[in-house]
Amino acid sequence: MVLDYSKWDKIELSDDSDIEVHPNVDKRSFINAKRRQIQETRAQRKQQMDYYRTEISMNTHLLKMLDSILSYVESHASGPIEEVLMQSLMMVSAQDTKDAPTPPKGTPSYAMMMAQLVDTVKKEVDDENKAGSTEAMLAKLKDHRKKLHEQTLTTGKKLSDLEAEDKAKITSDDLHEGFSAGHVNKDKPAPAPTKKKTTTQKVQAVEQLNAGSVSPTPGDQSLSSGAEADVEEEEDDDENDGEQHIEPSELGKAFSKIKIGEYRKCMQFISDNPAVVAEKETDGLLIEAFNSQISGKDDYARQCVHQALLLQYCRQLGRDGVALFFKRITTPNHQAQKVFHDDVMQTHNRIRERAKEIASEREKTSKGVEQIQLHAVTPNTTININIPPEGSDDPEVQAARAIFETFPPGLRRALESSSLDEVNLVLGKMSVEEAEEIVGQLGEGGMLSLESQILDATTEDGQKMLHEIEEHEQKAREVGSGHETERPEPKGKGSEKEPENALAMEVD
Repeated sequence: MVLDYSKWDKIELSDDSDIEVHPNVDKRSFINAKRRQIQETRAQRKQQMDYYRTEISMNTHLLKMLDSILSYVESHASGPIEEVLMQSLMMVSAQDTKDAPTPPKGTPSYAMMMAQLVDTVKKEVDDENKAGSTEAMLAKLKDHRKKLHEQTLTTGKKLSDLEAEDKAKITSDDLHEGFSAGHVNKDKPAPAPTKKKTTTQKVQAVEQLNAGSVSPTPGDQSLSSGAEADVEEEEDDDENDGEQHIEPSELGKAFSKIKIGEYRKCMQFISDNPAVVAEKETDGLLIEAFNSQISGKDDYARQCVHQALLLQYCRQLGRDGVALFFKRITTPNHQAQKVFHDDVMQTHNRIRERAKEIASEREKTSKGVEQIQLHAVTPNTTININIPPEGSDDPEVQAARAIFETFPPGLRRALESSSLDEVNLVLGKMSVEEAEEIVGQLGEGGMLSLESQILDATTEDGQKMLHEIEEHEQKAREVGSGHETERPEPKGKGSEKEPENALAMEVD
């Protein structure tokens, strides 16, 4: 039987017992020196392989950015080459770099490397007396792309050679765990039961047409169906809260006080407060500009827009965006100045136009619209909201339940909460005609029952309440009955309606 020992050829030994050394050399020292040499060679090879991998990944990302710049310049070849190159740099700098490999410490960012490449190409074109030539700029960019691609291929070949050399010998790094499994059963804690909270509340009510309420903007139409009024108020509140949180911080307000053109102060402020470059500060300054424009502060609004876009440009230009932006914006006659200032003017003009539109809309909508709301005529009148139960044998209750089932889901939830405020919120979202029909159905189904409270006029609180009732009745007689009318007695299970001044007579 022939034994094959070739698999042992890949084992590299440093302390073989058969090794022979010179008589004047200590065998143990020789073995230690050989072991150290093998380990150093492996570490150096591994470090070189990591360097090649990083270089290839970075070159691949740079090639993608360079392809984007070439594509943008070719599609905008009719424009000024300086402005087109600046716009292309802004475009590639603003792209998502989450998947891009992280450059080693001390290496410029991708945006800075692209900017340096563009500057190098512009210098080469100027040296050839072809400044402003789009064709010459494209030719130089393609030449540099070709060189970068060839360098990447060469590095890839070197990496392949090192990987083949590394796999030629079996090392401890090749040891791995073939299979491992573990499983532990744990009892999951039972979720705590949730109880639905129910509340009962007595409220006072009267039907009135409120013609002085604030109307929606012209873009919003009056609601004409109960389905449109069926909106979750909690979601609206959450959205409103999110919008209210967009406001400038104290840091952003301090940065907005720096005058336009004082770039040295701006750079010093950003150096002392790097947090001001955050996106929320840009949004806050734009909101401040919008509010200032509505208030008539045109100069301050333009200043806020300038500072907001300055922070946005610094953030979009990458890790070294602050230094790159101020270098270009302070260079005399640089194309970046025109691009930036044009962007500021266009943004400020849009804010100015929108502020004028809002002012015009407010003038047109100052008259208001009508709504149906339920409020009390007198302080001693209360109302109970009665929901018809399901499965009743009483024909009247069944009829009332059938009416309740026809209501929109939002209105049913408001009635089940026993809160008149919730009911008014839903009625306010309906048209006047439909709200009147709903109120009539509530009375027909006996879901609103009016009650009168008995006041003790011998106490101080009772006398105060009585005085308020008398003043209210006197005011009602002076104004007339055109604005507020007490809800008539609902048909069904409601209590009997008393005369308007019955309570005052009873107290007397």
